[in-house]
Amino acid sequence: MTEPQAPPTESPGKPHVHVVPLPILLAVFAALIVLTWITVAATRIDLGSWNLVIAMAIATVKATLVALYFMHLRYDKPFYSLLFVTAVLFVGIFISLTLMDTLEYQPDTDPWDETAAVWRQPCEPHA
Repeated sequence: MTEPQAPPTESPGKPHVHVVPLPILLAVFAALIVLTWITVAATRIDLGSWNLVIAMAIATVKATLVALYFMHLRYDKPFYSLLFVTAVLFVGIFISLTLMDTLEYQPDTDPWDETAAVWRQPCEPHA
């Protein structure tokens, strides 16, 4: 004799649906607008190498907000949200490290830029 099974929490024929309240969606939208404004304002201030760090941090926060609320990861299993946030943070770190390495070698490429500028000048027509 088999033991009775517990009923499934979700029926296989129906999709898992949840409705996010409008005030939450508007608050996330407002946060994204404010973060975009901060990103634009940060480009007008010269902070040296910190400009890159600030831009990457803001982009990471914005990507996390979009995934958690508009892609509904916040309302799914917490493990998926943690996995996504961790992945976005690591991608941000890896891109930042790559760009910092590029900035380290920028003085070595400056002479090539000056040579290229000479070659890009338009030629004078021959008489």
